[in-house]
Amino acid sequence: MTNHSLVGAVIAGLLAGEVRAEMARQKRTAGEMAGALGITPHTAGRRLNGATPFNVVELGNVAHWLGMTPDVLVQRAEERFVRADRPAAS
Repeated sequence: MTNHSLVGAVIAGLLAGEVRAEMARQKRTAGEMAGALGITPHTAGRRLNGATPFNVVELGNVAHWLGMTPDVLVQRAEERFVRADRPAAS
């Protein structure tokens, strides 16, 4: 895996994690997300586990479905990345 591919996979995983976290807060299911996005439950599962990244249109649609803008999800993912990159406090 190239460095570029690795970064892409990390970003996909972080965004997927933020979508899952917000869905959990709102008590929404993957099946509901699949219906809202017009994708199969299998495809929804691959997006949510980070195996296949959300494309820009899907990210916008899922953010709208969750009642927010895509930049909120991206900002949360960035914050999670920064927290994970910091050394643990002693």
